[in-house]
Amino acid sequence: MGPFRKLIKMKTLLVDDDELIRDALSLAFMNKGCFLQAAETAEEGLRALEKESFDIIISDLKLPGIDGLEFFRQATVSQPNTVKVLITAYGDEDVVSRAFGIGVHEFIEKPFSIKELITSLAMLVEKHNGMGTRLMKRLGSRLRCRILDGKNDQNN
Repeated sequence: MGPFRKLIKMKTLLVDDDELIRDALSLAFMNKGCFLQAAETAEEGLRALEKESFDIIISDLKLPGIDGLEFFRQATVSQPNTVKVLITAYGDEDVVSRAFGIGVHEFIEKPFSIKELITSLAMLVEKHNGMGTRLMKRLGSRLRCRILDGKNDQNN
């Protein structure tokens, strides 16, 4: 199971308009027994954040409507202690600098492998656990992981 072990008790929100990425990560998380809620747009992601809190938020930069940086600005207001990861194929120094300036913890360039993403997430979780943040509290309170597709969540 490797790095996924560190994510088992975490709640992750993924915001990406690429259906292939949403489906691939949803499947990978589900196969390892981890919780991932996927959203196609930043607006959909913000609605998910209104309903519940997440330990990890992953967002693409280029999204229809609100872009990933603005999404993170708004997400930080309601969930300031959440680990934030920006994924994009369009990352230059300016984008990376602005992302870190608004509280993004990691930048991962597309294309990426699932292993690369999960390894980065596991390292971020370990770092935050060592600092005694909200993630550590969540470790003790979560008994199971589950997967929800943001579109199907409304039907449950």
